[in-house]
Amino acid sequence: MITRLQVRDLALSRGERRLFAALAFELEAGEALALTGPNGAGKTSLLRAIAGFIRPTAGRISFGGDAGDLEPDEARRRDTHLVGHADGLKGGRSAREELGFQVAWTGGDETAGLAAAQRLGLTRSLDLAVRHLSAGQRRRLALARLLASPRRLWLLDEPLSPLDAAHRALFADVMGEHLAAGGLIVAASHDPLPIPARSLELAA
Repeated sequence: MITRLQVRDLALSRGERRLFAALAFELEAGEALALTGPNGAGKTSLLRAIAGFIRPTAGRISFGGDAGDLEPDEARRRDTHLVGHADGLKGGRSAREELGFQVAWTGGDETAGLAAAQRLGLTRSLDLAVRHLSAGQRRRLALARLLASPRRLWLLDEPLSPLDAAHRALFADVMGEHLAAGGLIVAASHDPLPIPARSLELAA
């Protein structure tokens, strides 16, 4: 189980362009890190690199547990959630079907999925096609798997952007509970996170 994230001397590139170099930070259980900076600075790429979808051009990303360093691929597979800026939902499925698929894929079950939907105010929308949901409803549907199949490290790309004020407050409570239980959060956000968080600015 992940209790520590370490990034050391990290460099990432997109095509021929260097996004950043010599990036370093450490995050412990119960802490959140807000990634800030202009579009194109590499916030999304950093999240994807931590999740294992992008290979760094230099440096190291490592995960620690109670007994020492964890094998990176196994730590990512078992204990990491990435929710991208695009929700990645299938518009032709009902919200119930899509939630069931997402939760099963990440190791949860139907009961946990329905409880997550209720917590995020989606119960009455589950029989609608995903394409008929509002942007905020789709985002809450994508976020529901965070609750339905718990993992320690949450990597969130603009998680609050489509949410109204009430649901931002609700998800702030969810994030706070995750940290209180020993979770870790790295979130890219143009707006301040509604939880205590350190900030790391990436320059263009």
